[in-house]
Amino acid sequence: MISVNTNIGAMAAVQNLKQTGVQLQQTQSAISTGKKIANVRDNGAVWVIANKMTTDVEAYSRVRESNDRANAILDTAIAAGEGVMELLNEMKAKALAGTQSGLSASSQAALAADFAQLRDQITTIVANASFDGTNMVRATPDSAIALGDSSGGNGITIAGANLSLGGGVVTVTGTSAVDSTVNATTALGLVNASITAVGTQLATWGAAAKRLQVQGTFVSKLQDALKTGIGSLVDADLSAESAKLQSLQVKQQLGIQALSIANSGTSAALSLFR
Repeated sequence: MISVNTNIGAMAAVQNLKQTGVQLQQTQSAISTGKKIANVRDNGAVWVIANKMTTDVEAYSRVRESNDRANAILDTAIAAGEGVMELLNEMKAKALAGTQSGLSASSQAALAADFAQLRDQITTIVANASFDGTNMVRATPDSAIALGDSSGGNGITIAGANLSLGGGVVTVTGTSAVDSTVNATTALGLVNASITAVGTQLATWGAAAKRLQVQGTFVSKLQDALKTGIGSLVDADLSAESAKLQSLQVKQQLGIQALSIANSGTSAALSLFR
């Protein structure tokens, strides 16, 4: 039936052309953004999943920063502990020399002066072993704390230790001296005990530093895995999109041609009245 009011062919051509236009717009968006799912309208469920994973990636960046800060705090404590250990080793030599009987008064006094300087340097090291206001070796030691996961749980806490004179680790006191054979013998015992205790503490901190290193590596790999997963969900295959673009452009041209043919069909009604 020929009708000037209802052109079924034109309507079909318009619908096909409109659909092609929508697909062409989606393909162009994928090419320009590099994503096949750029917003929630493209695929709501997948977009929500990808968005949650993206949030986790950002959260793990904060976990890495927290881990790095804890590492720096612990490195400062270890450096202080190693410094204290070096001083204790030198103090041991002075104390051992001071236990020798028959020393002249001047020699004993010289050993006592050297020992006192080394002893007091421990206090200086402890007072200055701070990072960002955190000191793991003072009389009331702080702890190094790192976030464990993106939800703020499973944190890592590394306890500090009191390395000040007369504390629980360094048993040498602020009055320990080698100004006599008796005092040197007492000081030598305290120094030896301190060397053992500081060595044990440094070993503990060394193991903790290894744990932070492992945690940092794991978080980095986890972020990479999440990024890969996000990419597989939302990234566009540009080679496929390029081929699709060319196909849709041809399809659009054919649709326009089909619409032109359908529109010209109504003019045939004029020939019926000549």
